Amino acid sequence: MKEDIAERHVIFVFAVLLLFFVGLTFFVVSIARADNGQNGASSTSTFRAKCAVCHGQDGGGSQVGKTMNVPDLRSPAVQKQTDAELAQIISDGRGGMPSFKGSLSDDQIHGLVTHIRSLASKK
Repeated sequence: MKEDIAERHVIFVFAVLLLFFVGLTFFVVSIARADNGQNGASSTSTFRAKCAVCHGQDGGGSQVGKTMNVPDLRSPAVQKQTDAELAQIISDGRGGMPSFKGSLSDDQIHGLVTHIRSLASKK
């Protein structure tokens, strides 16, 4: 009888620990996904923080950007560039655009490329 109760306690503790580790794993994975820059909200907030000052919220150019002749990110000329080309421009800068190589991770840069692609449908 005592052995049966002890065995049930071991099984119960094992099940609780298993559920705890599974839950912890899902929690860590969700944090990693949120931080990698690939989700839309994160890319949008990065765009707002780093790009919208010149390119505008919709990619068409802010008042400041228009005075500097920044390209409309929704335009066919921008949209026809490859993802690698856009990522390189974001990373290295071009013309009056600063380099974001040191301030943005590769994942954030690729998230911005995805965001730029989404702007084409909003023109």
